[in-house]
Amino acid sequence: MRGATHAKWAACAVAVTLAATACGGGGDSGGGGGGGGGANGVVRSSWGDPQNPLEPANTNEVQGGKVLDMVFRGLKRYDPKTGKAKDMLAEKIDTKDSTNFDITVKSGWTFSNGEKITAQSFVDAWNYGANLKNDQKNAYFFGQIDGYEKVHPESGKASATKLSGLKVTGERTFTVKLNQKFSTWPETLGYVAFAPLPKSFFKDHDNWLSKPIGNGPYTVQSYAKGSQMSLRKWGKYPGSDKAQNGGVDLKVYTDNNTAYTDLTAGNLDLVDDVPASQLKNVKSDLGDRYLNPPAGIIQTLAFPFYSKAWNTPDGAKVRKGLSMAINRKQITDTIFQKTRTPASDWTSPVLGEDGGFKKGLCGEACEYKPDEAKKLVKEGGGLPGGQVKIGYNADTGSHKEWVDAVCNSINNALDNDRACVGDPTGTFADFRNKITQKKMTGPFRAGWQMDYPLIQNFLQPLYYTNASSNDGKWTNKQFDKLIDQANAEADTAKAVEKFQQAEGVLRDQMGAIALWYQNGSAGYSEQISNVSLNPFSVPVYSQIKVK
Repeated sequence: MRGATHAKWAACAVAVTLAATACGGGGDSGGGGGGGGGANGVVRSSWGDPQNPLEPANTNEVQGGKVLDMVFRGLKRYDPKTGKAKDMLAEKIDTKDSTNFDITVKSGWTFSNGEKITAQSFVDAWNYGANLKNDQKNAYFFGQIDGYEKVHPESGKASATKLSGLKVTGERTFTVKLNQKFSTWPETLGYVAFAPLPKSFFKDHDNWLSKPIGNGPYTVQSYAKGSQMSLRKWGKYPGSDKAQNGGVDLKVYTDNNTAYTDLTAGNLDLVDDVPASQLKNVKSDLGDRYLNPPAGIIQTLAFPFYSKAWNTPDGAKVRKGLSMAINRKQITDTIFQKTRTPASDWTSPVLGEDGGFKKGLCGEACEYKPDEAKKLVKEGGGLPGGQVKIGYNADTGSHKEWVDAVCNSINNALDNDRACVGDPTGTFADFRNKITQKKMTGPFRAGWQMDYPLIQNFLQPLYYTNASSNDGKWTNKQFDKLIDQANAEADTAKAVEKFQQAEGVLRDQMGAIALWYQNGSAGYSEQISNVSLNPFSVPVYSQIKVK
């Protein structure tokens, strides 16, 4: 998930108020974090407006993802401590050949409007997500299912509306046929794109967008764009991870420094993005109420390969030169107070060596070597247009500070104080819109928060040809071939080796610049307890208790 670069809810949902009953009920609205307290107390947390409406197959960014993680549950769920995929609505998923899967859905589950969840709830949702006419950003995740090329062709009109690889075989059973072997495919099913959908989603889509109905521990009570989204506990939620509070108010901030100030002033309970400028103060301000655990997040710089200027025969030399002009250690030490770690590959240490992390795979391309950097940029034909403009959103994430630091490092290495400048966009949503509309003219920040803890997720969605989050439109046949071979490999160790070979192709062509691995960074008030971040760096809202 384009973690450090995602958002949802569309213009059609602006300032719409949702009735709690229309969302299928919910708990008592409770008080604020410092108010009602107890089981009905409401957590007040910082947030940013998402990019589009809350459709599971159309949300590929963090802000919308936070909400969907509270409102939906799928066949699998990732353990909030270990990140391992565990059965949620799946009673069992069987396969003999890593191509054909038999899935049984647990009984007793309903949506918050009382509708029973069946195999059809999943099959209809997946067919909708894959269908070309629905233009879902996560359609690519259904690409492994047989018939996808007819439902979602790369060009021209679709010749089918349903995936031939999906078959309902009973009220709680369905089969899935993939178009190639994918031994770890079941582990991807905790991703929100694979969530089930109620009949109302299809019968009255526009109304559903304004009044989402899911099957998670919370329901959406109201949303006012630019202000707040309120979620409330669903009292009849059948899962084991029931909400330990009355709800969550997600308050929109366009400046995380303001959110931090509100936290320390007692006007907010939780900030899950402590600004870089406050890291030097956070320990004295919050003590052990500051969290900084490892997370499956990497910050990178992507390039607009759809621009001829950045897609030249010798362009890899320029990109590698820019990478070697960045003093990662100095930036992570000073700007981020050592709460980030310089990247040496394109995955994350949370995967572990067995899971695909390979320290040092990037080699010298990720080391600070200013003389070599200057030489490579010159050999590659120089900077396109004579200057690099790094795009970023200015509203969250302390991005101005680190982008300025990256540019200073590049300028020093190239002996040119105008070689690099920051190119801010006011809001995250506008920034994402520019990216998806292919309007970027230079490198841009492309942080990635894993959707599921597999090395495949750090590579295929971002760099495979026409992949869902391949925002720069990089393409390489050898990379694609190795990814396909890795997915087909039943032996996990051999699959990891193939993925790392593909990562080597990414390195040699510098399809993106790996910057640093990111820890989760959150602070909370004295009014709440039992606060933690999962391996995706998202607060485990349902476990939070209000005093």
